[in-house]
Amino acid sequence: MPISPDRATLAAFPIDWGGLAPLRLKSRAIAEGVYAGMHRSIRKGAGVEFGGQRPYVPGDDLRFFDRRALLRHDRLMVREFETETDRALWLCVDATASMSYRGRRAPGAKLAYAALIAAAMARVALATGDPVGLAWLGGAGTHGLPAMAGREAFERIVGALEATSAAQDWSGDAGAIERALAPVAKKARRGAVVLLISDLLDLAHESGAESALSAFTPLSTGGRTLIALQVLDPSEAELDFEGNVRLRALEGGAVVEADAGAVRAQYQARLAALTDGWSRALASRGGRLLRATSAEPPTDVVRALVRAIAEVRR
Repeated sequence: MPISPDRATLAAFPIDWGGLAPLRLKSRAIAEGVYAGMHRSIRKGAGVEFGGQRPYVPGDDLRFFDRRALLRHDRLMVREFETETDRALWLCVDATASMSYRGRRAPGAKLAYAALIAAAMARVALATGDPVGLAWLGGAGTHGLPAMAGREAFERIVGALEATSAAQDWSGDAGAIERALAPVAKKARRGAVVLLISDLLDLAHESGAESALSAFTPLSTGGRTLIALQVLDPSEAELDFEGNVRLRALEGGAVVEADAGAVRAQYQARLAALTDGWSRALASRGGRLLRATSAEPPTDVVRALVRAIAEVRR
């Protein structure tokens, strides 16, 4: 259950950046630390086929120079290739109300951490020539973006991430995630990587967990790769409160009063069951679930994501 001090749930929560801003500078530094000196796509494997030859023109990449054509026909030719898969990275960022939570040990809110990870992943993908798209789950002031590459793509993605506030309660709307992911299902083609960044908690109320899985996992059809990153605040991951506490869910309105020490084991068992269910479901589709807390070094998390994408694409 998303947890918070006992307070009224607001309609929208501006991003509590804490020490995670400025987003442009920090995400660039993370990306450079992860992928410094590397210039190939974060995806590996088949996906490019020989598409013929054409005359050489100054400036062509000499790696594709066709030496056989020169020897046989005394002509300078280069080999061309056709990409049969979409190399796009689709970022699906959870901005529902539970993502606004920030405990005492976190440098910023979960949404701020998710935005930093998303921006850094976009920077890595764009630097290697892969287009990046952006979709939202919940939120206020959100702007979805089509998959795009080039110099302006990063600035547009960062601008969209910075302009968002955490909002909306999806605890009672089983079809919300399916509607949110519909543009990705329509636009992401074979070979695309779909990365969901969420706490997964607001998707777990009542039938929400099954509905979320049933909406997300079908995106693997058509040769798409699914990766999910669960981002929790350290207090959520460990229930590190002491003594009698009164906790209110940021979504769903549930209020719990209990001795934190007495219910900690049961809470962590239920949390493990939730994440294990997602992990098994994604693995059965050839995908991967990764977990992180908003206090972990973001460079390590981005590096793990890049490695996971490379591994599932082999």
